[in-house]
Amino acid sequence: MKKIFLLKALIICYSLQLFSQKVPQHVEPPFWWSGMVHNELQIMVHEPGISTARVRIEQPGIIVNQVVSDQNPNYLFIYLDISEALPCTFKIEFLDGKKVKYVYKYELMKRVENSKNRMSFDASDAIYLLMPDRFSNGDATNDNMPGALELADRSNPDGRHGGDIKGIIDHLDYIKELGFTAIWITPLLENNQPQYSYHGYAITNFYKIDPRFGSNEDYRKLVQIAQNKGLKIIQDMIFNHCGHKHWWLNDLPTSDWINQWDEFTRTSYRMEPIVDPHSAKTDYNIMVKGWFDVNMPDLNQNNHLLSTYLIQNSIWWIEYAGIQGVRIDTQPFAKREFISDWGQHIAKEYTYFRTVGEAWMGIPAMVSYYQGGKSNHDGYNSNIPSLFDFPLYDAIRGAFNEKPGWNEGLLRLYNMLSQDFLYADPYNLVVFPDNHDVSRISGTISKDVDKLKLLLTFVFTTRGIPMMYYGTELLMDGNDQEGHGKIRLPFPGGWNDDKINAFATSGRTEDQNKIVNHIRTLLGFRKANAALHYGNLKQFIPHDNVYVYFRYDDNSTIMVVLNSNDEPRVLNTKRFAEATNGFETGIELFSEQVFEIAKDWVLPAKTSMVLKLK
Repeated sequence: MKKIFLLKALIICYSLQLFSQKVPQHVEPPFWWSGMVHNELQIMVHEPGISTARVRIEQPGIIVNQVVSDQNPNYLFIYLDISEALPCTFKIEFLDGKKVKYVYKYELMKRVENSKNRMSFDASDAIYLLMPDRFSNGDATNDNMPGALELADRSNPDGRHGGDIKGIIDHLDYIKELGFTAIWITPLLENNQPQYSYHGYAITNFYKIDPRFGSNEDYRKLVQIAQNKGLKIIQDMIFNHCGHKHWWLNDLPTSDWINQWDEFTRTSYRMEPIVDPHSAKTDYNIMVKGWFDVNMPDLNQNNHLLSTYLIQNSIWWIEYAGIQGVRIDTQPFAKREFISDWGQHIAKEYTYFRTVGEAWMGIPAMVSYYQGGKSNHDGYNSNIPSLFDFPLYDAIRGAFNEKPGWNEGLLRLYNMLSQDFLYADPYNLVVFPDNHDVSRISGTISKDVDKLKLLLTFVFTTRGIPMMYYGTELLMDGNDQEGHGKIRLPFPGGWNDDKINAFATSGRTEDQNKIVNHIRTLLGFRKANAALHYGNLKQFIPHDNVYVYFRYDDNSTIMVVLNSNDEPRVLNTKRFAEATNGFETGIELFSEQVFEIAKDWVLPAKTSMVLKLK
């Protein structure tokens, strides 16, 4: 009886001891993988008073290299050598003297087979850009979640409308049937902000999908289903700033975790001082260290603890979710040395992985500075292989919306492409007519169906990786001068109570179906013809606002003719002999008509022709 009593007492004491061993408030990353190329792992631990704790890990193959308790007594940064570690679960114990005060069970998972060699997006792809809150609401039960600072309100153009991951999954077939092979989704991570939380660019938790979009597992499910359908998911990542409601802001890990000023200082949004060899330090500091907005504190990537955190966070999402690309938001605003380190880490960890950076400037000499592989005047290499082609975007906006002139009309396209020598690899630039930050292209061209078809033909056949913003196929318009909410309107049919369902042919107007069919035809042809992926580009100076160019490789030659005039034109093909020699005919994509190379062609007004030469 006495022995039983002692045994019960021991069990009670042990249970109390386990109960008293709490889990720290924040441990990030929450788990990791063995077999990574970079074998030192940083673990950030946040808990009041944790810095005085002694860290104990007793696991074969895992060595505690360093424990950093820099400035804030509520943080520890643990650096582990996991080079010899096998997949396992081990305890991280935090001791106060001999007493274990906190315990965290940490898991090193086994990597997915061949994860290092996962395929990514490239010039064979066509990208569909969507904003999840405005695309489709597949699960109305998550529109308003406990603890959310902003509730759903479809009547507010700048509020949350309820779109989510389930809504994207529900319409993957629609995107695939349009002909797209990759989807760039604007940020899905938690944005628990009191206003404008729908857009996703003010992150409040870097390791958590916003519950109003779904869960981490829902996101991983989306990526897997998309891949099974032949669609690649490109994740939007932000390194320059976070949301002002991020829990860091209540208890900064270090005093220099964010860039702070004596009074609020907004960035100048002028990126020239970064590349300008004559720039003033004052201008440089305001650009790089100024806040993007009052609710977006500027992160200081000069802090090595933070830079490591951000690099690991990106690797965590690639490995966990299985994504096949990353879009870098506001690339020039983050410390350029950090971006270079980040790009190098990603490339070493994932051999074929592609990243695309946003450097919103209209001058090729400026934009090209940020593409990896460029021989810059200061020796800088971003290690970012792709960029958005903002200079060509500007040219597109003008080319199809003005009268021809010495440098106007379609000559804008020719002139801009003639500066491709400035880029390390122009064929890896993403070409687009609009995005989620600017006035929609359909409104810019007064919803002219013929102009839009002409414009999209160029976007889908010129060099680079084409991208289209959701709703362009529906002639959706919106002026950014009226607010960003107006250019990010919900997709008709994405909500159960929508009166129109534009996902279905019957729910679209005649003009909308013309654009949808045009896109399907173009992208189907593009997918089947490798010359439109990495084939060379040969362009001829536009005459009388008629632009002719060729995409060709060793196996085929594609001829593209754009007539942007309001009247028909006659095209004399003799001028293009250096590109057409050896060919007799061309089969035109849209009309399926056969054209003889030796004869003049009549070009209808505002019409494009795409021909495979024979």
